[in-house]
Amino acid sequence: MAERTASGGQGKPGGRPRSGPYFCGIDAAMDVVTGKWKPLILWELDTFGTRRFAELRRGLPGVSEKMLIQHLREMEEDGLVHREVYRQVPPKVEYSLTEDGVSLNAALAPLGAWGTQRARRIGAEKVAPASGP
Repeated sequence: MAERTASGGQGKPGGRPRSGPYFCGIDAAMDVVTGKWKPLILWELDTFGTRRFAELRRGLPGVSEKMLIQHLREMEEDGLVHREVYRQVPPKVEYSLTEDGVSLNAALAPLGAWGTQRARRIGAEKVAPASGP
């Protein structure tokens, strides 16, 4: 049986809401996406769908367990990620994108296209994802 966790909506660690003030829309967006791993977590969940913690960690080589936990908690508090807890033995937890997470990932797509073009232009190597469908 699954239990939906309630995050209480938008928030910063410690329960303080992310409510600005903001200079502009980019400032408000960056407030929830700042951090090396958050855009990659969005990409991983959008590309491969619902993932368990270990699958996410394998799909993001180099992320520490502590950092992944921290980012997932913040993204849940910000309403970008849904955490589904299944009451079973052994315990099972799955992560997926919310509607806001999907829309944020779509908004980042042009930035990703720009980055892909830049990487090709400068001859940068591409890291192959460790996870698959």
